[in-house]
Amino acid sequence: MNAPTPSGKGAASRELILNRAYELAREDGLEGLSIGAVALHAGMSKSGVFAHFGSREHLQLALLEAVAARFLEFVKGPALREPRGLPRLRKIAERWSEWGRLHQQGCVLLSAAVEYDGRTGALHDCVLRQQADWRNELRRAIKLAVEVGHLRPDTDATQLAFEIYSLMLGLHHDGGLFGYEEARRLADIGLERLFASYRPVAAEEA
Repeated sequence: MNAPTPSGKGAASRELILNRAYELAREDGLEGLSIGAVALHAGMSKSGVFAHFGSREHLQLALLEAVAARFLEFVKGPALREPRGLPRLRKIAERWSEWGRLHQQGCVLLSAAVEYDGRTGALHDCVLRQQADWRNELRRAIKLAVEVGHLRPDTDATQLAFEIYSLMLGLHHDGGLFGYEEARRLADIGLERLFASYRPVAAEEA
């Protein structure tokens, strides 16, 4: 169970700690976080950090939740302002790609999935829930695209969500290793081919 969120000065201190922990986790992953390093980076004492989070694991969990909220605000927020269907799916992909550009030096959410995929415990469960929730968001957007006639009625939302997710993972991977711009170009081509393969027959003939 996470420590309760304070208000006022306590909330500001908590936010400072999470911001400093985020910077460190982008470089060293969640497993690389320590109360001592975060306290030093935040200009606080270890006891001050403990007072807000109670333990290293609670700090890690709070950071995961904070980063997931940032991701949703960055990607889902703008997408929801687009019309249902392919415009919304394309905006999801566009913003997700931009998130990748901004996090070429380390995405906490992706590194956490690698760090905890084969483990058990609260951190594994949190990562699993977050990733499953995001996959459900993709499926929901895909089903809406089917409803408005932008994708074939027989579109398997789970399969397409997996394929979109796989392309985004490829973008993150190649962007860091080989350069973002080329990786983004290849991912965009792949996404358009993917969407085209799910278009209704009438749309293909038009």
